[in-house]
Amino acid sequence: MIYTVTLNPSLDYYVTVEDFIPGQVNRTIHEVIYAGGKGINVSMVLKNLELPSVAFGFVGGFTGEEVQRSLKQKGIHTDFIAVKDGNTRINIKIRGKEESEINGLGPHVSDEEIKQLFQKLNELQDGDILVLAGSIPSTLPDTLYMDIMEKLSEKRIKVAVDATQDLLSNVLQFKPFLIKPNNHELGELFGTTITTKEEVIRYGKQIRERGARNVLVSMAGEGAVLLAEDGNVYTSKAPKGVLKNSVGAGDSMVAGFLAGYLKTGDYESAFKMGICTGSASAFSEVLATKSEVDELMEKHQIDNGECI
Repeated sequence: MIYTVTLNPSLDYYVTVEDFIPGQVNRTIHEVIYAGGKGINVSMVLKNLELPSVAFGFVGGFTGEEVQRSLKQKGIHTDFIAVKDGNTRINIKIRGKEESEINGLGPHVSDEEIKQLFQKLNELQDGDILVLAGSIPSTLPDTLYMDIMEKLSEKRIKVAVDATQDLLSNVLQFKPFLIKPNNHELGELFGTTITTKEEVIRYGKQIRERGARNVLVSMAGEGAVLLAEDGNVYTSKAPKGVLKNSVGAGDSMVAGFLAGYLKTGDYESAFKMGICTGSASAFSEVLATKSEVDELMEKHQIDNGECI
């Protein structure tokens, strides 16, 4: 089974305006609300790709109730912990000539509620996949993902981590199955700016040497790079299409990679499905559907892998 963890989920309120002008009254021409958060997005795309998952995390208040209702309506199994102090955050996504975001803080999570999460995670079995994705509430320590991996280190569980800065660097010693930074996030780990695939490969190799088994780096319109644990590096241009929504594309890439790997056990195939799934979400108003992914899979070709 695949389990996703979203420690700071949200209700994402998407509003479209013709021309957003700060300091003035702006009226929407379209609006919609979705349950959001990186792990939740992974679960939703997995559902679209016909793979079941269980969504873990913390929810609070009336907004948390809506997150759970929305996911259950979509047929996604949830096992969230209801916190006592605060509400699940609301994130505002403004679409106009440019995209802007205002993200909420999220609720307070107590030590007892963290303990409940660890109790749930302790039930995972050998062969399960765990996805740790996104930010954490400000009241939680930057070591939390590392603490989770340390607790599960005795089990043969494949852990995928999509996080930034200390949340990501702290887990490398526990050899995560997959990490998925973008090129900017990879650069932050080294205090530099990374813009080319050659630079991604150079720094990605160093991350693999620090413990990550597979390093999947997204580069928006420039494509993606996979440094796989079989010693090969795979690169790909971005599939062609019209960008409609960049939110969730990276999460979709994680879901596609895992779906492709579970289907074939082959890293090249997983990489291709990952980049096609991420792009399908970017080309859609919502998250990628199976038919949209299948269409890109038929047309897109990645570069040949080379041993590094």
